[in-house]
Order: sequence, then C-alpha cells, then structure tokens
Amino acid sequence: MFFLTTAIDYTNGSPHIGHAYEKVLADVITRYRRLRGDEAFFLTGVDQHGQKVQQTAEKEGIAPEEFVKRTTLKFSNLWKKLDVSYDGWAETIDERHKACVRLILSTLKDQGQLYKKSHNGHYSVRQEQFLGDRDRDESGNFGPEWGEVIEIEEENWYFKLSDHTDWLKAYLEGTADVIVPAFRKSELLNALEKNIGTDLCISRPKERLRWGIEFPFDENYVTYVWFDALINYISFAGYHAAPDSGLPDFEKLWSGRPVHIIGKDILIPAHGIYWLCMLHAMGFSDAQMPQLLVHGFWNSRGGDKMSKSTGNIVDPNELADKFGVEAVRYYLVRDIVIGKDSVFDMDRLVMLFNTELANEFGNLCNRALNMSQRFTAGVLTNSGALHEEDIAVQNSLTEATNAYQTAMDDHDVSKGLEALNRHVSVCNRYAERMKPWELNKTSENKERVATILYHFAESVAHIAVLISPVLPGVTAKLADQLNLPELTNFKLADLHWGLLPDGHAIDKPSPVFPRIVIEDQA
Repeated sequence: MFFLTTAIDYTNGSPHIGHAYEKVLADVITRYRRLRGDEAFFLTGVDQHGQKVQQTAEKEGIAPEEFVKRTTLKFSNLWKKLDVSYDGWAETIDERHKACVRLILSTLKDQGQLYKKSHNGHYSVRQEQFLGDRDRDESGNFGPEWGEVIEIEEENWYFKLSDHTDWLKAYLEGTADVIVPAFRKSELLNALEKNIGTDLCISRPKERLRWGIEFPFDENYVTYVWFDALINYISFAGYHAAPDSGLPDFEKLWSGRPVHIIGKDILIPAHGIYWLCMLHAMGFSDAQMPQLLVHGFWNSRGGDKMSKSTGNIVDPNELADKFGVEAVRYYLVRDIVIGKDSVFDMDRLVMLFNTELANEFGNLCNRALNMSQRFTAGVLTNSGALHEEDIAVQNSLTEATNAYQTAMDDHDVSKGLEALNRHVSVCNRYAERMKPWELNKTSENKERVATILYHFAESVAHIAVLISPVLPGVTAKLADQLNLPELTNFKLADLHWGLLPDGHAIDKPSPVFPRIVIEDQA
C-alpha cells in the first residue's frame, strides 16, 4: 500500500499558489502510483485550531467554528476545481481526530513522557510557540519570521522531546532516504543540535486560548496546535479508531512507508524533529517512520517569497479561470524541480502550454488523428514493412517510457514530462522527414503512409496513458478520439507496441490543446 499525505492547510487564510502546487503534486504522484499498479491512498485536509484562528474569528465577531467552516470551503472547492482527487479528508475539529489526540496525550502521560512546569520566556504570536536563544539571529534578536514576540510566564504541559533526540540523530544519520531531497537532511541535523536537551511545550492555558483540543486529564489546558495538527497523519489513517468510525484500516494503510509532502518551511522543527520524536515516543519503529518529501517555494519574479504582506500572492482560482485547469496543473509540476525554489512566471505558464502541449504534442495529435481521417479513412493499419526510421521511433518510445518511469519513481515529475516531450519531438522530426502528406499524393505509397500514421497514433496512445497523472482530462479526451475507452484504465505493465490493433478505426478528432492567446492590453 502506498500512503501519501500532504501538510494540512491552516484555515486562517486563503489558498495560494504554494498550496495548489503541493496538492497537485500529491495528486500527480498518487495517480502515477496507481498507474504503475500500486494500491494508493491520498490524505489531505485542513488544520483548524490555534490562536490565530481564534483571534481572527473574534475580530470578525463570529465563532471560530463558523470561521473555519467558511475558510475550509475555500480549500475544498479549489481542490475540486483543480481536479485534485484525494481519498481521505482531514479536519482537525473532527471528533474522531480529537479522540485520537486525547488518547495519545493520555498514553504519553501514563508512560511518563509528559510533565507540567512553569516557564518564563519569549513567545511568538505568529508561530504560536515559545522561543529560545537558538531562535535568535546573529545579532541576538528574534527575526521578522517570528512576528510579534511577547514575554510570558505561565504553567504548561511539556513533552519529553529530549528523551528522543539522540535516537533521532542516529536514525537520520543511518537512514539514506528519510528526507527527499537529500540536502535537506544536513539542515535538519544542524537544527537538531540546537534542540538537543530541550523539551516541547504542548499545551496552552484556556485563559489565553480556548480554541483547541482540551487535555483529557487537565481541563484548564488545550493542545498546542502543532502537536494537534501533526497527529492528523495517523488519526485520519485510522490509528486506534473505533471499528465503526468510517476511517481506513490503519495496519493496512501504514503497512509500507508513508510519504509526507511538506514545504521546506515546516520541515524544521515541526515535521523533522517534533513529529518523528512523537512517533518514536508512541512506539513506531524505524521502519514505520515516514519519508519526508520536502518541496521549495514559488517566489515572485524578483525572487521574493510570496506573502500577503507584500501583496505578491498568486491566486490559483484566478489562474484556473483564466488559463484552464490543464495549463495550471501542467505548469505547476513542469516548471519546478522538487525540493528547490522556483520563480512563478505567468509568461512561462503560457509558453510551456503553447510550446510543449499546443504546438508539439498537439501537432503530433493532429498528424495522428486528422491525417488518418483524411488519408486512411480513419482506419489504422500496422502491416506494412518497417523502415529504419520506424524502428527508431519505436526505440525512442521505449527509452522515453523507461526514463519517465525512473523519474516518476523518484517523484521527479518535471523530469518525467521532459522524457515524454523528447519522444514527441522525435515523432515530429520523423514526420518532417517522412512527409506523409507528400507521399499520399501517389497511390503506390498508401501502405507506407498508413505505417507512418500508425506510428503517430500509437505514440499518442502511449503518451496519453503516461501523461494521465498530470492531465487526466486530456487522457479521457484522447481515449475517446482514438476510440479506445479502455486507455483510461491502462497500467504501465499494459504498455506495449501495438496498443492500437491492426484495422482499428479511430473516432472524429478535435483539438485537445487550444492555444492560450493573451489579448493585447494596450
């Protein structure tokens, strides 16, 4: 079982391009795993507790429940629009999640992993956490990333994080692929050194914060939002859930090594330190620890991180309305290397769609489908003698498919699409050399023309299957035009030369990739 989760989105705001990228990436990876024949489950959702949610709701004069219901809808509606198909949906106000959090808190307390103490220190209102000297910059100040920092003295519950940091250090050093990409591991190990010997405050007094999960053994406290939110990865996977909960079978879902897709900003300390130590304290083995797939940011053209404060946020809803869902999905996974930052560029979105899809792949589809209708009455035949150029096209398809699978197995969607584009280019150069439109003018070339057109159509059929994780709607359209509806259910193991049988009749073609035309604003 392949179990993939994304970081759940904090509902104190609206979805932006970073949220959209993460969810589309997760959707593509999950669809690909099914394409390769794996059983897969994709979990995502929203994080609804915390001080910022309570404060925003109070400013608007509404209850936190009403506020998170409204903002949650923004996220779920966008995922529907972007054709993000998840199997499990997490909302941290769900009673099943609350029960799981309370069970874990009680169990950890019984095991001596929780204790209560008074603390005086600096507190980041934005990040909702206490800060230490390790969080100061070189000048000894708390940087702007922490927002407003206030001094607080209060009693709280603590998790003995320090009991698990030695284990975590040894685990990270001894496990090759716990963090993808690998360079993030060194950053995590450096940060871990600063956390060794420190424990994690996991409660907030109700006198300061009421919008959270109440402690089962101390009604005066609610659970720290990061401790609560991280547990969604197991609570909605069925961890210690009641048989009639409607949640998945946890043992089955967590039987392999889960993949958590997260942004680089929440690797340290939340996922890389807190979460792994929490799992270790709960009794999860090294083999059960998730793999953390860490992606970078979409930055503005100036290289700055997008944020509401600078006003450079890109709204994925507006993008989808303006350019179409296919263009947005394609751009988001084509123009960024996993783990690294990328610059969001609307001109490149248009260029990539028009060049790689409308021009290159669209041209190949046109040659395969329109020429077949015109030159062979829509009937494909594969009985002619093969020339060296034909065999080269077949070899190119095999090489592209292998390269695609290698890249996609490594979650490198951009590189996988690049492999498909190489074969499309090979096919279009093949067309320019063979010139079937010229050959068709002479009756004795009919068999040769049919063979060339078959190579076009067969390539389109294969690419339609391989591109399905990214553009499922395109695959369905091409399956209809190729008159091969089963194409949408093909797996990688089903791909072989001859998907289109000899004598197969295709349906009426229509453009799949209409060019994006930007009207002159002058």
